[in-house]
Amino acid sequence: MAEPDPETFSSGAGQRLGAPETLGISTLDPGHRPPSMPPGRHVTIRVRMLDDTEKLFDVSQKASGKVLFDLVCSHMNLIEGDYFGLEFQNQQKMMVWLDHIKPIIKQLRRPKHTILRFSVKFFPPDQSQLLEEMTRYLFALQIKQDLSCGRLICSDTNAALMVSHIIQSEIGDFDDSHCRSHLLNNNYIPDQMPLIDKIMAFHSKHIGQSPAESDFQLLDVARKLDMYGIRMHPAKDLEGTVLSLAVAHMGVVAFQTHTKSNSHTKINTFSWSKIRKLSFKRKRFLVKLRPDLNSSCPDTLEFLMASRDCCKIFWKICVEYHAFFRLFEEPKPKPKSVLFTRGSSFRFSGRTQKQLIDYVRESEFKKIPFERKHSRVRYNSRVQHNSRLSPLPSPHHHEVPSESGVPEDRLSSSPRHHWKESVLVSAEDPAASRTSKISPAHQSNGHEDRQGSVSKTEESRGSTRRTSPEHPSQGVVPHSPQLSVPLHGMVNGQKSLEPCSHSLDGRQPSPLTSPLLNDACSIRTDDEDEVRRKRFPTDRAYFIAKELLTTERTYLKDLEVVTLSFPSAVGQDEATPDSLKNTVVSTFEPLHKFHSGFLREVEQRLALWEGRSNAHIKGDYQRIGDVMLKNLQALKPLTTNLHKQSEILLELEKACQASRKVEDLCRDFELQKVCYVPLNVFVLRPIHRLIHYKQILERLCKHYPATHVDFRDCRAALADVSEVVEQLQGSLIKMENLQKLLELKKDLLGVDNLVVPGREFIRLGCLSKLSGKGLQQRMFFLFNDVILYTSRGMTPTNQFKVHGQLPLRGMTIRESEDEWGVPHAFTLVGQGQSVVVAASSLTEMEKWIQDIKIAIETAQTSNGPMSDVLTCTLTDNKCPEDSPAEAESEDDTPASPATPEKATPHRGNTMVHVCWHRNTSVSMVDFSVAVENQLSGNLLRKFKNSNGWQKLWVVFTNFSLFFYKSHQDDYPLASLPLLGYSVTVPSDHENIHKDYVFKLHFKSHVYYFRSESEYTFERWMEVIRSATVSSSKARFLNSKAPHPH
Repeated sequence: MAEPDPETFSSGAGQRLGAPETLGISTLDPGHRPPSMPPGRHVTIRVRMLDDTEKLFDVSQKASGKVLFDLVCSHMNLIEGDYFGLEFQNQQKMMVWLDHIKPIIKQLRRPKHTILRFSVKFFPPDQSQLLEEMTRYLFALQIKQDLSCGRLICSDTNAALMVSHIIQSEIGDFDDSHCRSHLLNNNYIPDQMPLIDKIMAFHSKHIGQSPAESDFQLLDVARKLDMYGIRMHPAKDLEGTVLSLAVAHMGVVAFQTHTKSNSHTKINTFSWSKIRKLSFKRKRFLVKLRPDLNSSCPDTLEFLMASRDCCKIFWKICVEYHAFFRLFEEPKPKPKSVLFTRGSSFRFSGRTQKQLIDYVRESEFKKIPFERKHSRVRYNSRVQHNSRLSPLPSPHHHEVPSESGVPEDRLSSSPRHHWKESVLVSAEDPAASRTSKISPAHQSNGHEDRQGSVSKTEESRGSTRRTSPEHPSQGVVPHSPQLSVPLHGMVNGQKSLEPCSHSLDGRQPSPLTSPLLNDACSIRTDDEDEVRRKRFPTDRAYFIAKELLTTERTYLKDLEVVTLSFPSAVGQDEATPDSLKNTVVSTFEPLHKFHSGFLREVEQRLALWEGRSNAHIKGDYQRIGDVMLKNLQALKPLTTNLHKQSEILLELEKACQASRKVEDLCRDFELQKVCYVPLNVFVLRPIHRLIHYKQILERLCKHYPATHVDFRDCRAALADVSEVVEQLQGSLIKMENLQKLLELKKDLLGVDNLVVPGREFIRLGCLSKLSGKGLQQRMFFLFNDVILYTSRGMTPTNQFKVHGQLPLRGMTIRESEDEWGVPHAFTLVGQGQSVVVAASSLTEMEKWIQDIKIAIETAQTSNGPMSDVLTCTLTDNKCPEDSPAEAESEDDTPASPATPEKATPHRGNTMVHVCWHRNTSVSMVDFSVAVENQLSGNLLRKFKNSNGWQKLWVVFTNFSLFFYKSHQDDYPLASLPLLGYSVTVPSDHENIHKDYVFKLHFKSHVYYFRSESEYTFERWMEVIRSATVSSSKARFLNSKAPHPH
């Protein structure tokens, strides 16, 4: 076979998207070459890359699809190649993915005339899961393609926003004439002309944003769209309705197809957890669901497709998506049957997402530089005088053509035309002097033996160097020879250079390469004699500062619930009063803006602290007190009105009482995933955050010696925040009580005037009430003037129906275990009525008796509220179930005026419901302690019978753990209420051979959590114990003084 012309393989940026030719790492294990080529006749296969350039690969016809795919990944130096695949059009004119296991010759009937497209195959739900900048760039190219061809359908606003990020990456900062001219000459979306002004308006807001950051923001917008990563497969239901099926990371998605408008509406998502089996029979595609008593959906869903081949193609991609996103490891092949075979032998081949993420994080890769085909960004302002970045080689056959047709590296040697993504840390390649005209097929196969020595790069102890893409290169080498990566640490044949120092002018580093977000930044070196250095500092002050960072991220997300989510869901309705809108906006938007800037400063300081600066300036950044002092002083003016937060609570309650529509809107908003705790809890977050700042500064001052450079700033910041907290303390107690009363009002049925001046909440929980029918579970609510007892209603609202009230004035209490023969029983003797109740344990009984006695003493001496709290006055204060005619049915009691006209959804996971199910109680003091002990951060979770650890972003608040995939998620994946759980350290027989692991246990439920350091381990144990262990602090306060609430 004639050898192709080398120029055929080097058109523009198609050569690994502009990166130097190397063997790369691909999806193979570190230190391994691509698989050896099987013997046999070779064939040339054409692959079209995501930048629309084409590359020829010479492979054996007997080679498997995996061999070809690895060559493509190796060609691009792509580490996270498992997200991608090669697709082509088969003989039936359908797009299919190249099978990694089957030989190429069995899949491509005419390989010379087939063009394979390198495309994204698996779309993860969060772009932060893509650890390599190169991967995010390829994903951005895929999104750009999907937008251009009309596959990624979205609103005009989202389309304009995504295009603005694309052109920010390509042409740089906004310039009116340049931007308009570029948009007139380039089409990014169908029918672009009407949106040009909107695109330019968005583009003007991205000034200073690097191409890497633009990719990140583009993916952040795209991932939230319904059509993100969706590839439609036409189908019909049994009634003949035209549908489309697709598969995504969460499961199988069904869309209704509108043929006239050529649009799609999502109608259902069948999550993997609900799917029992996927199969097909001829043209029928079957989805078998797990039985669900609460769902009206049939257990088996049947869809008709155009042919059996269509069914099989969709079934295969479903199998691969399920394996990639849901399994811990690649499924093993089924053993072959000797006599008979049944069903398909197809299986997923490759790493799962978990294996891929773990592999990249646990390996130490140095970042391979690459060029962006279309990027001509001008960032002169970001060139630092102390930067010593090496120029990226730009050989003649890798030239990137400009719009004028002149190779871009010849236009100018100015750094404004090149944005280099990382520092080259490498050694000289003895083969670098060879001619660049090597057989392209030979280059692609990667069989050359090259040797090189690993250069020793200066590193500071305790950290791995990372370099921000904030620094463009300082020049271009016009004629560099063909280079490749040796197997032992050599990168691109470049001489070793010191990493550049970090910017000294205070500019924020790119979050994309911050070690806080990205742990995969360097090439794996297999030098066994070199000891792997620790990645992060071990100083206790660093972990205290990191706690500030993690909790600030959660706090900013909470502010977004009030400033963004709530106004969009409720504030835009005409029924919402303007006074409520104005109060929320004027209070929370300035706070959101301030804390966004504060978070950026903390992220930058932690990035420097973790070792991204040079050794001679590193010590200046191993502190956090100066950042906190400056920002707390700037925050002071915004805290002057925080004592009026109760006005927002009352304004919201007033609006709900005045308008049924506003009440429904607020209720519906609380049912949304983003509102993961009751709405009015978010209102008090700004005051609680000040308490958290105080606690963090107290821990820093306690840790630092008086001579430490950071001690003075921390002490000054502590004095400032303590002054503000002290001024707000009295108002905070009243506001927390008001917030709790308003929250309880939503959980109770039959209450008319629960929220009245002077009423204070003390405790709620489960007690068993003794009646003629025996012991029956009841929910008791203790206030400073009355006790309410309720039962859970058997209605869709899940609210608790009030059965009776016991005024505290004149009440006495006595233990009566011996009298009734019931463990932990005591009697409440009121005016003309006695109630016998029993607690679940001796500790619960002691807590109730203590609180009730103190409440009785307070009620005798105070002029508290005396009005009845029940809507329906019960004659002689007798409970309905004590009446002989009462049938103990919730439907037998006449409906009160407060009962809704129709059953409406209600949040069923509030603390009242948790206490009901766990048969326990919580006091107001416990709520206050829980507020002070909020915490968030990354933890590794393991179930009792599982082998692997799953990394999650965990938030502790409101007596619960909330689990997210990353801190950037808008809502939690799941929650775990902690009341009733015990927290301990695993014993030796549990075989948890890891450091900093704690165990949560409730009945048969066991969870293990692993933290990163001793400090974070202690903090998580501390805050979880505050929610799982009866607070001695609460009992101490109750025994010393009247209840403050």
